[in-house]
Amino acid sequence: MSISGGGNVDLTKLSENDKQELQHFVMMESQKSQIQSAIHSLTDTCFRKCVSSKISVGTLDKYEEPCMTNCVERFMDANKLVLGQLEKLRSTTG
Repeated sequence: MSISGGGNVDLTKLSENDKQELQHFVMMESQKSQIQSAIHSLTDTCFRKCVSSKISVGTLDKYEEPCMTNCVERFMDANKLVLGQLEKLRSTTG
């Protein structure tokens, strides 16, 4: 399947294989976008919480670094817990 930039494509003329390929591509791009959004949110939240000094060097100070580490770890723990609960709900209802 080949879609050139800027051109309109008549989706009704795509083969079933091309439709599936396109659907898979859109799903993967959506997942990438969601991951990027979550990373952006994590970065923003932890940065606002932990980085209080002026950034004049390329490293965090002795208070900021453990705060950032802890913030990221808690975020990952929370996501893991939520995803585990969602998976459990999905397996009991499906």
